[in-house]
Amino acid sequence: MIIEAQDLTKDYVVKLKGKGLKGMTKSLFKSEKKIVHAVKNVDLSIEEGELVGYIGPNGAGKSTTIKMLTGILQPTSGQIRVCGLEPSKNRVQNAMNVGAVFGQKTQLWWDLPVRETFELLKRMYSIPDPVYQKNLDDFMDFLELESFINQPVRQLSLGQRMRAEIAASLLHSPKVLYLDEPTIGLDINIKLKMREFIKKINQERGVTVMLTTHDLQDIEQMARRIVVINHGTVCFNGTMEELSEKYAGGSHSISFTLQTDVAALDLSPGLKDKVKVDKDGRHVKITHPQTVAAADILTEIFKSYSVSDIEIKGPQIEDVVMEVYNS
Repeated sequence: MIIEAQDLTKDYVVKLKGKGLKGMTKSLFKSEKKIVHAVKNVDLSIEEGELVGYIGPNGAGKSTTIKMLTGILQPTSGQIRVCGLEPSKNRVQNAMNVGAVFGQKTQLWWDLPVRETFELLKRMYSIPDPVYQKNLDDFMDFLELESFINQPVRQLSLGQRMRAEIAASLLHSPKVLYLDEPTIGLDINIKLKMREFIKKINQERGVTVMLTTHDLQDIEQMARRIVVINHGTVCFNGTMEELSEKYAGGSHSISFTLQTDVAALDLSPGLKDKVKVDKDGRHVKITHPQTVAAADILTEIFKSYSVSDIEIKGPQIEDVVMEVYNS
């Protein structure tokens, strides 16, 4: 395993302040404390070359986990190994093996042109000239950096900055890439380009990617495996299909529009007991479990009714994930 965590826990001590002037005065001399479990007993294993989505609601512990894996934070308890190293105790060596992009923070120098920032990173990581030039050429091409590489970072748009950020994180050819909200606030064209680039470096270079995001389309289109964390603990670890089957029963839906209105939809008793029918005028939606074939439903519908439009959908990732969060 390239990333392995066992019983990973991070606690914070929060001082509680009393209400009003009396409470504040009392707190100066004796304050109550509360322990907050940001991450609690998390087990995590990621194989080399995997692209894993690490998702959860705000405050679930995603960013805290990433910060412990990068060595920024030291765990309260538990063990971490990234490329065989303990991140918080081997921060320099660990930094040579990993790259990180935090959507809300920058690793670029604000007043320097992007190219000069890259040159500084080259020296910091002692990147050999051939490796640096090869990586720079590849990123210039796919991320289209040419138009702004000589501009100061402060003059870049959000989309330009995020492309420069991800290029900067990969210049030293890390084995692991952590992406914390990399597409936040980006327009659809840049999002698509970022997704393609992330998949490209994962598949062609074998870079292990751990992705946290609230954009579930990122997860659906890129991640091979999903780990869901809520209230500091992992509540699911598996594929999207397994997630759907567990929390949505693998439910699918068929939506269609009838050419004429009917009072009620007439289905055979054997089918009627297995599906849910929602009807609004001529618009009908039939939700059915994976065990019921869509073909059987369509056969009955087309036999008895004239249909002008139809749409077949699998479980929607947003609905499935909300079930996980609320469970």
